[in-house]
Amino acid sequence: MATPTVAANAYASLAKMMERGGAEKAGQAVAGPSFSALLKDSVGSVLEAGKKSDAQTMAMASGKANVMDVVTAVADTDVAVSTLVSVRDRVIQAYEDIMKMPI
Repeated sequence: MATPTVAANAYASLAKMMERGGAEKAGQAVAGPSFSALLKDSVGSVLEAGKKSDAQTMAMASGKANVMDVVTAVADTDVAVSTLVSVRDRVIQAYEDIMKMPI
């Protein structure tokens, strides 16, 4: 389950990417991040979500955290991992489609 914050961040990122694409089409040279940089950032954000989830779980085990905070952190991590897996599957499918194309 995505939280409103996660959804807002996703929409903001998409809007920024669309603005850059529109600027390039208008003739302005905008140097955007490479695919590898976007991939590193995505994996890094998933790792950060996992670390936050782990920290919340450990804090709850020691009695310092609220159950709702732990559930929210775990749900955010689940959404991030699911998104990463979906993107990975799409990239693999695109690669396989390209490899099937005749030369």
